[in-house]
Amino acid sequence: MAHKLTPVVLCGGSGTRLWPRSRAAKPKPFLPLVGEGTLFEATLARCADEARFTAPLVVTGTAHLPHVEAQLGPRGGEIVVEPAARNTAAAIALAALRLPPEAIMLVCPSDH
Repeated sequence: MAHKLTPVVLCGGSGTRLWPRSRAAKPKPFLPLVGEGTLFEATLARCADEARFTAPLVVTGTAHLPHVEAQLGPRGGEIVVEPAARNTAAAIALAALRLPPEAIMLVCPSDH
């Protein structure tokens, strides 16, 4: 039997690229820029097929934790809070350390 993919959703960032709409307190993944839902919710929806994907592992910072908790949805998932923002590679490494060695990760940005 094939392993399910584990979505690793990266929710970091400072919210500067879409200023003034996106701010440090609420960066673009947590804004409804296209349609009703946020970009973070759209990312979760793309990985919702339980036949293919495990529950997501979301890597975020302390500042974004309330947004992640509010928008994670009924399926839930594991939330990993970065001790310090160190960009993409460090966030992926942190996620890999939390998963079993046989896990297959699908790394997903939350702002696309």
